[in-house]
Amino acid sequence: MARIYIGVGSNIDPEHNISSGLSALIDRFGKLNLSATYATEPIGFAGDEFYNLVVGCDTDNDVNATVKVLKRIESDYGREHGEEKYSSRMLDLDLLTYDDLILRNKMVSIPRVDISKCAFVLKPLAELAPATRHPETGVTYHEMWKRFADKTEILRDVSDQFANVYELNQSLSATTVTS
Repeated sequence: MARIYIGVGSNIDPEHNISSGLSALIDRFGKLNLSATYATEPIGFAGDEFYNLVVGCDTDNDVNATVKVLKRIESDYGREHGEEKYSSRMLDLDLLTYDDLILRNKMVSIPRVDISKCAFVLKPLAELAPATRHPETGVTYHEMWKRFADKTEILRDVSDQFANVYELNQSLSATTVTS
């Protein structure tokens, strides 16, 4: 069983798409650990603000099968793969870490570089797993967040807009998996 962390984001009807994406993750992985959800400005293009959070869960899948599951969920909820890197997203599910694995190939880059570069990834990850150490640097996510220079990307906490999904997730037992 591997502990994974997934970055979740959307800036196209984010209330609907993130709720739907989280429901799909619950169906696939069971009870999740959820960070707060934050509104952030888009990076690299002009567009609507993004909503971002981090999810922690366990999986029996290997890393490549896990990435395929996330891509399938994205596609099921309207994501078209092959779109520009900096563009609006219906649903974005990025595998951030897979236990303490370090892996770089055409399909995946673990741990994801965004952890150390993007406040909207690091802040919720540090909330969820403060004592967990980055697989490459050995520094805890809490310490990385304390040292992070540009925290201005984070606009506000919008978790209350997802109260129904947070409550559903909270009601699950740790072993509930429906698919």
